[in-house]
Amino acid sequence: MITIVIPALNEAATIGDVINGCKKYADEIIVIDGHSTDGTAEVAANLTARCITDNGKGKGAALRHAINEAKGDIIVFIDADGSHDPDDIPKLTEPILKGEADHVTGSRLLGGSSELHGGFDEFFRLMGSSFITACINWRFKVRISDSQNGFRAIKTDVAKKLNLKEDITTIEQEMIMKTLKKQFRLTEVPSHEHKRKAGYSKIRLSKVWIRYGYTLIKYLI
Repeated sequence: MITIVIPALNEAATIGDVINGCKKYADEIIVIDGHSTDGTAEVAANLTARCITDNGKGKGAALRHAINEAKGDIIVFIDADGSHDPDDIPKLTEPILKGEADHVTGSRLLGGSSELHGGFDEFFRLMGSSFITACINWRFKVRISDSQNGFRAIKTDVAKKLNLKEDITTIEQEMIMKTLKKQFRLTEVPSHEHKRKAGYSKIRLSKVWIRYGYTLIKYLI
């Protein structure tokens, strides 16, 4: 049984397409809504997704809540902005279903990105992401290419054993590092990141870069 978790904050313009794209791969769809004011939750509910309102602390807190609510054996996390392709979900779940992995991430370095280039913000995102990934590879003696992509699949029981703590988007690198530290099997598959179809990114690097650095040091040790 596969649970697909879609964290969303004011993504009414795209959440419907994402849900419809996921339906054929899901036994359960959970939209974890960050107190949207644009009707995101209503759109999701009309499409028979299970809607849960998060505690307002951030994406990480929302994902942690969804992990405890998921009924499936495998959880797939996918963003609500249309940047991830739902048709890549079978690529993410296949290594788990075959018994070859416990946690599978979609790699934008292998699959390409329409977001991580073009301007200074994108340049700094890519530079920071690459540095963090290099540190993880050095510490755990692995060769992954993307530690930050939110598009991933993980066994539900493994996700619960990671004892995740991060409240914001740093949960993605925390999930990677704790998977490796606890010696669960991690792999990645190519996945293209498309330009978001509407709205704007909720991440402000000027506000969170210190947390990314702190989290990196904290979980590398």
